Amino acid sequence: MKSIVTDLYSAYYAPYIKESYREDEAIFKSRFQRTWFALLVFALVALPPFMGGYHTFFMTQVLIAVIGAHGLNILLGYTGQISLGHAAFLGVGGYTYSYLAMVLHWPFWLAIPASGLTAAGLGLFIGIPSLRIKGIYLGVATIAFQFIADYTYFHWTTFSGGPQGRAVEAPAFFGYAMTSPLSFYYICLFMAVVLLWGAKNLMRSKYGRCLMAVRDNDISAEALGVPVFKYKILAFVISSFYAGVAGALLVIHLRNVYPAFFHLNVSIEYLAIIIVGGMGTVMGTIFGALFIVLVPEILSNLISSLAQWAHNPDITVLMAPMRLIIHGFLIILFILIEPAGLAGIWRRISSYWKIWPLPYI
Repeated sequence: MKSIVTDLYSAYYAPYIKESYREDEAIFKSRFQRTWFALLVFALVALPPFMGGYHTFFMTQVLIAVIGAHGLNILLGYTGQISLGHAAFLGVGGYTYSYLAMVLHWPFWLAIPASGLTAAGLGLFIGIPSLRIKGIYLGVATIAFQFIADYTYFHWTTFSGGPQGRAVEAPAFFGYAMTSPLSFYYICLFMAVVLLWGAKNLMRSKYGRCLMAVRDNDISAEALGVPVFKYKILAFVISSFYAGVAGALLVIHLRNVYPAFFHLNVSIEYLAIIIVGGMGTVMGTIFGALFIVLVPEILSNLISSLAQWAHNPDITVLMAPMRLIIHGFLIILFILIEPAGLAGIWRRISSYWKIWPLPYI
């Protein structure tokens, strides 16, 4: 009986044996993973034309949140540098895009990367204190930058448009104005795939391993020859670039830019995305963005349905605070029960089915 079980295990696991480091570090380690990824991409490309504008709008919102949150994930989840002013970098990208596109009349395909680079330049400056401070002290320093950014958005009217903000027109591509939610959805999908693919490959490189070494123990990393200051700055620059691109896409999506879009509570929301989703993973960023963006909308729809069923519109007003309470309770529940986030739950489920039913023979 023992030999039969051994033969079953050997036959099952033989295809998963990796013979080289390149195979072990591959993004998709099996044909099964490659197949499901191809099906996912096909669904993201083929299904939106058959969906309404309402659902396409929120899918676009999720894609933008994924890009911005993964920038914070690179900084916090992979490098261990806390930032509570991430929304300020989104604002830098958003306002830079509005100025370049609406005032200087740059094409969107130049204004978007330029917005990301502008945010990255500020990230280079803001990251300098990370050499001397870390932890909650670094978080307080980034909050200070958030307050400075908020003041700038309100008072530098030439650049930002002041408290009233600035309207942002739909981008045009070879004379075609992409006013429909579907056309802009595909732009965001393309940007999300490119940036997430780049981040995934970055973490498989020596630079990514150095970032994670700094996260785990910066003193030991420096003793092993890792230039800690260089990689802390690199993390801030990359994180800020992702945030700047996300901010530019957000103002295009909402068709205007306004200081309230980039307030401190937005920074907390992005921090919640990577905590709920799971720090240090691309999958965690995606799961967290889906949770933070869609769950409040689902709760709002449930409350609206309850008000219609009870024929009492006042229920919507009375239950509005309950939506925020439930949302906050779910976040706390994940932190207490599942510190690894939704990505940790996904890993356990996938691991269970990967070896089922062999452990139970």
